[in-house]
Amino acid sequence: MLNFCSLYSGSSGNSLFVSSSNTKILVDAGVSSKKIENALLNINIDPSSLDGILITHEHVDHVQGLGTFSKKFNIPVFVNQETLDGMPKQRDKINSNNIKIFKTSDKFSIGDLDIKPFSIPHDANNPCGFNIWKDNKKISIATDIGHMTNNILKQLEESLFIMLEANYDPEVLRCSSYPFTLKSRIAGPTRSLIK
Repeated sequence: MLNFCSLYSGSSGNSLFVSSSNTKILVDAGVSSKKIENALLNINIDPSSLDGILITHEHVDHVQGLGTFSKKFNIPVFVNQETLDGMPKQRDKINSNNIKIFKTSDKFSIGDLDIKPFSIPHDANNPCGFNIWKDNKKISIATDIGHMTNNILKQLEESLFIMLEANYDPEVLRCSSYPFTLKSRIAGPTRSLIK
């Protein structure tokens, strides 16, 4: 059985908790280490019992507390090389023995969870979502999706649970005080902000 809990989601920070009866992981650590620790304690999870942290991409709202949290609780970080290279401030805090490099689209395991990363469209070095299996039951996680692709739809097939995060409203974005370059980045490559 797989359990899922969104600890934080949104532009102020992202961190998700996934567990089986034997394995506990985070997906991203985008708020302070203390906030992640408190959120886990609030759901009766000892932070030191985590088996790993998966990283989707290097933007601060996905890695803000990563280095400190990993170091404090001696937790392995699973990340692709391009994402690791894009977050030197966090990378330098992580014990080198706890850096576990994966290749996007190569399956790997953490405890009794099988994990397969997949590419997503986002303006980061090598952003990815994750399919996570336990006993042939699958959940899928994909954050910061500016637009849907056929590859993502294919990756989501046969999932019992899907967590998608694509949190902007086109009209709210157009009228916001964000600079035009940020608005364009959020809207994605095929959207026009000019009406």
